[in-house]
This record gives sequence, C-alpha cells and structure tokens, in this order.
Amino acid sequence: MRSVFPGGPLPDSGTTVGPPAGTPLVEVRGLVKRYGTSTAVDGLDLVVGAGTVTAVLGPNGAGKTTTIETCEGYRRPDAGSVRVLGLDPVADAARLRPRIGVMLQSGGVYSGARAGEMLRHMARLHAHPLDVDALIERLGLGGCGRTTYRRLSGGQQQRLALALAVVGRPELVFLDEPTAGLDPQARRSTWELVRELRADGVGVVLTTHFMDEAEELADDVVIIDAGRVIAQGSPEELCRGGAENTLRFTGRQGLDLGSLLKALPDGSEAAELSPGAYRISGSIDPQLLATVASWCAQHGVMADGISVERHTLEDVFLELTGKELRP
Repeated sequence: MRSVFPGGPLPDSGTTVGPPAGTPLVEVRGLVKRYGTSTAVDGLDLVVGAGTVTAVLGPNGAGKTTTIETCEGYRRPDAGSVRVLGLDPVADAARLRPRIGVMLQSGGVYSGARAGEMLRHMARLHAHPLDVDALIERLGLGGCGRTTYRRLSGGQQQRLALALAVVGRPELVFLDEPTAGLDPQARRSTWELVRELRADGVGVVLTTHFMDEAEELADDVVIIDAGRVIAQGSPEELCRGGAENTLRFTGRQGLDLGSLLKALPDGSEAAELSPGAYRISGSIDPQLLATVASWCAQHGVMADGISVERHTLEDVFLELTGKELRP
C-alpha cells in the first residue's frame, strides 16, 4: 500500500529547521508539575527519537496526560526542562505548533463543522499539507464528509481527529487513544498509518489503554506511575525483564525433575502439575528449549505438546503497577 505520507515531513518554511541530526525530537529532563499540594509529575525523564513510536503507559492518575500536555505546550512545568524539536513548547509555541500534530481523545473540533470542511480548512493552514482526498479515503471518511462532527459516530470522530493531526505533515505527532471506539478493520488501518508515519521519519508519541496496541506499534515503551518512570524499553526487553515465561510439555508420569533441574540454568523451576503434565518456569530461551529436548531424549521421554507461554506487556504492567489500565 502506498504511503499517505510521501516524502515525510516538510517544514512550512520549505527548509530544514528541525534539531540537528541525532537530537531527540522530545527531550524531557526532571519534569515536575504540581496542582496545589498534589504532585502529578515528579522528576520525570522522557526521550523520543525521530522515526520512532514511543508508547506512554500508566494507570489513571499516573501523570502521563500531564506529561504529554506539557510537551504539547498546554501546561507550564514547575521544574525541569522540556524541549520539543529543540524548542520550548511554551515560549516557542508559535514556531512549534505548525510542526507538530496533536490528536486529542475528545474535543478540539467544532461540533457544527462538517468533517470534510474541517479537514480541508486545517490543510489550508499549512504550506505543504497531505493530499486531503487521499487521506479521507485512507481513513474511510469518504461517506461522512458532509456530516457535522456532532453527528459522526464515535469511531468516525476518532478517525477525523487522527486525520486533523497528520494533515499538516508534522515532524512529530501526539496520539491520545487513537483507536478508542474503532472497529477491528479501522483499528488495523490506523495501525498501518502509524507505521507509515514512522517509516517516513515522523516521531510518534502514543498513549493507549490497549496493551496489544503498544506491543504491536511501539519501538519504546515508557511506563509511568505516581509521576515517575518505573520502566522503559522495547516491548521485547520489558517482557524479558518481567515475570518469568513458562514452558509446558507432556510426557510419562513421574519424571525425575531433580535431574532435569540440574541440566537447566540456575533459577529455573519445574513441576508436575498433573500426572504427565509438566511446567518449567524461568528464563525461557532457545538454549533452554534445546536442553529440555536433549534431556528428554537421554531419558527416553517422548515429550509432546511442547509450548512456550510468553510473558506479555500487560503482565509486566500489572506486575509493576498492580493496576489495570482503564480508559
């Protein structure tokens, strides 16, 4: 499928005005934000690189929304530094806003405006907008172009908000719950658009309550709780570093698990959950799988139904925060 974002971001001036090569698109150091006596963000660091998708996750009240709104220039930090495209989001707002896209979970659109009119109006505010017709087709908005915003379905409103965020060909996009309320087909289409943005060099900051979405799209995941970053890394790194994975297999009843454990890495555990049904917990990798197979062969065991249960990002999130993500 041809990218809807050909050529990547083009600054309004027609010249390269972004930060020097290798400089993060977003660099937050020691951010503190208070509301009265309550500290919403407490010394938080965040870095977003060009052409990457960064998922910011956290339970309600963790400080992620305040952090993102500070990066967007809607809130002024009480301490620390925030630089977006090398600029101060508050002091340099007039220079920064034409170069970023912001998708809010709700609001930001005139309720009486027609969807197509609103998108074309937004496109005319930029020097090098995307092809509006192609974007409308790409996001499945062709049938509702003359419908006012307040009469759009929740999913249509979400897709229009996404279109408004990217139509100006931004260098950096903030997406707040971009697939909330979307049907599976529209959700997959949105995922593909996010991948196209990344491939064209656009930085994407994503907040989502869907763990599978973060695993599918993010290069980097930042988990926030109580105003601090408590874990960060790629989905693969976080899943490897979380609770143990599990290998299961079946064989004859009463295997000598003590002998098996001697062949496995330190920290591994083995149990016979029911007659002939075995579970091994620990750092499950190709070497451990080969060791189990070799041990079974040496002891005349026909291992059947071998399966690996991978630790998920949701498991990591619950383990670290003790809370579920809720919209």
